[in-house]
Amino acid sequence: MSINRRSILQGGLALTASGFLPFDMALAQAQEKTRGGVLVIGQYPEPSILTAALGGGGATNNVSPKIFDGLLAYDNDLKPVPQLAKSWEVSPDGLTITFHLQSEAKWHDGTPFTAADVAYSLLEVWKVLNSRGKQIFADVIAVDSPDDHTSVWTLAKPAPHILNGLTSHLAQLVPRHLYEGTDVMNNPHNTDPIGTGPFRMVEWNRGNYMQLERFDDYWDKGKPYVDRVFFRFLPDAASRVAALEAGDVHLLGETGVPGSDLERLSHDPMLRIETRGYNYIGQNTFFLFNLDRPVFQDVRVRQAFAHAIDRDFLARNVWYGYGEAADSPFPRDMGDFHTDDVPTYPFDPERAMQLLDEAGLTPDSNGIRFEFTHDFLPYGEQYPRMAEYIRDALSRIGVRMTIRAQDYASYLRRVYTERDFDTINYLIAVGPDPVIGTHRLYATDAFQPGVSFSNGAHYSSPEADALMEAGAAEMDPAKRKQIYDDFQRVVQRDLPQIPLVAPKQVTIVNARVHDDALFSEGIKGSLADVWLSPE
Repeated sequence: MSINRRSILQGGLALTASGFLPFDMALAQAQEKTRGGVLVIGQYPEPSILTAALGGGGATNNVSPKIFDGLLAYDNDLKPVPQLAKSWEVSPDGLTITFHLQSEAKWHDGTPFTAADVAYSLLEVWKVLNSRGKQIFADVIAVDSPDDHTSVWTLAKPAPHILNGLTSHLAQLVPRHLYEGTDVMNNPHNTDPIGTGPFRMVEWNRGNYMQLERFDDYWDKGKPYVDRVFFRFLPDAASRVAALEAGDVHLLGETGVPGSDLERLSHDPMLRIETRGYNYIGQNTFFLFNLDRPVFQDVRVRQAFAHAIDRDFLARNVWYGYGEAADSPFPRDMGDFHTDDVPTYPFDPERAMQLLDEAGLTPDSNGIRFEFTHDFLPYGEQYPRMAEYIRDALSRIGVRMTIRAQDYASYLRRVYTERDFDTINYLIAVGPDPVIGTHRLYATDAFQPGVSFSNGAHYSSPEADALMEAGAAEMDPAKRKQIYDDFQRVVQRDLPQIPLVAPKQVTIVNARVHDDALFSEGIKGSLADVWLSPE
């Protein structure tokens, strides 16, 4: 539910028999849905590509689903709802999934969408070129298309997670007729996309803005409601705040302002702070080690870093209470997958220094044990602030950390392609299921140079791999939980990356915007249902 309630309606707050209605519900009930207008979204960083099927990270995932559909979307109870698949069924043995596709869907160039696009996307793109897709669809061994509107998937073994991983930003369908036989990673349509979604690309003025317009032949008749979606790329946090307050930006996701401003904005009667729209992805922040660096191959060094970082301080002072200290790869909002029964590393600088001494990293005449370079995710104000705190915390145990800044595309290339880094701090979605979000960070075969947000640590553990393989196929929920409890204990013992803070992300929304949080994907959804009340 929304944090704020408003009294902007004439005559005061709308009432029900049980009390007050939240502002957005009250205003929506007081007006009929209106069509038209331009929805302005503040976005930083700017995406590097617009095809989420190939990765690209959070920025791509915020923009691309307006242009491309997935087979399914997910409501706020995380239940699948139709998108390009209008219905589906799973065989009793779990080895066959049949999707019945929308018969009137078209690509933006007028070409009909068919089951051949599904087969191509899954077999040639998701399983080959996408870090999550490699994990989600590993057990799909064949895709048949008995007709243009039926797609039948055959699995080597049951994979209960698959139906949870078919949203557009995870498993995005691409047009076979424009990609087959090309260099997919360098296809020009990665930046000039042709999708089936509610909006089509009009203009990308790099460094400034992107403009999408309503696709009049959209299969979900009557949608979208707004005529255009306009993304403003605003790298400066103060500019984002000013644009929200002036009404020049209607929607800003992923806690895109400093925490110090968030409290003040929450009292602005023309804005609301929306917490819905993030439960699908299960976000966590990490400090990750490049395990190809010899100094970080000693687990005592990694444990020392964990003891040197006060994660509660980060939650309070960088995230301003919109999050909690994390002791596991799985945040608590992943429900039964999370366990507290894992190795923990309480804030203890004395223990950190003892571990470094045991590892043979004693201070030199200047008190420095060793030094390294650190790269933060260039995705908002929280990540450089986290890096600055960690730098100061490590300096107290005799470790010198130099922070390096760069743009988003350079960061992805440095970390996942060139592997020219020592450590990073970053945010990533580890849900809604471990196979979908977490395996790619720890599985040995998920180390894929060139694939963004894969196993950047280059961690390899036969024990963890075996647990992930067992968890992916286990149909019994209780047994599956036990497997992933064991998995968390293993990776927290080995500590290839340190969980830092599980953030409570928010979206800041102008009072004119309605139905932006109907689905659990939030800002990463299509926004086909969003409408604007008159100015």
